[in-house]
Amino acid sequence: MDEPAAPAAEATEAAQANRANRANRAARPPSLKSRALRLLAAREHSRLELAAKLQPHEAEPGELQRVLDELQAKGFINEQRVLESVIHRRAPRLGTARVLQELQRKGLDADAIAQARASLNSTEADRAMAVWQRRFGQAPATASEQARHMRFLAARGFSGAAVAMVMRRVMGSAGGDEMSPEMRESIRAAMAEPLADSTKEIDW
Repeated sequence: MDEPAAPAAEATEAAQANRANRANRAARPPSLKSRALRLLAAREHSRLELAAKLQPHEAEPGELQRVLDELQAKGFINEQRVLESVIHRRAPRLGTARVLQELQRKGLDADAIAQARASLNSTEADRAMAVWQRRFGQAPATASEQARHMRFLAARGFSGAAVAMVMRRVMGSAGGDEMSPEMRESIRAAMAEPLADSTKEIDW
């Protein structure tokens, strides 16, 4: 009657061993590859971004580069997708200068960024108009209001030419005449404040 005790003890030991193995696996830090895939599952990342985020977790020299090479070879890192993702998310809300800054921070190819610049420049005035419409929707009544509208757009990276085009459309739709010298000067002053690389000379 006492013989089943041995199998029961063995089963208990096996269960304890399984629990110990699971605990060890849980305590073990995730691999660089696992961390990278988790980041890529959340959104597209460039190689430079992944390297910056994963470098603190590199266990031995060269490990990070090997992981990034493997992921890039398998298509998990695709910088064209990164570029398209940034433009899709940012262009409807930001001017060309701000979008290009983000692309540059991600370390994307200079030729790809140059192509993106040309595409963004071709739509910038329309995008600036859409942003203005969502934020204001009504023509400014005074020079100070107009300067505030201009600062809003300039701070979002829209060029001086694009912002001036918006103001011409807005003042025209409001039945206004040509901008007064005072309004022009206030606009120039507004455009001098935000992004240095988005404050182009306004061609009136």
